[in-house]
Amino acid sequence: MIKTTTPGIEGHQIEKYLGIVVGEAILGANIFKDLFGAVRDIVGGRSGAYEREMGKAREIAFEEIEQQARALGANAIVGIDLDYEVVGEKGGMMMVSVSGTAVKYR
Repeated sequence: MIKTTTPGIEGHQIEKYLGIVVGEAILGANIFKDLFGAVRDIVGGRSGAYEREMGKAREIAFEEIEQQARALGANAIVGIDLDYEVVGEKGGMMMVSVSGTAVKYR
């Protein structure tokens, strides 16, 4: 399935807009305790463990929108927006949110 941040698919015509699809994944407070406890993993200002967990959350959110789009009969998702938010009491969780428009193109 084609997934793009652009409003269209170059070289293809969108036949039908099927609806908005949204996927979310939340990392709980424990992951932050574990990650910040493993400061030795930080190299050059980057935390490999943190980046891996964020990558997993992003993959989950993308899987969700693709499943929703397939259920609507779509073969692409356009206009994808990816957001990261701190949520929960005292900002103890991180949410990855992905949204886009499911479409049928030819």
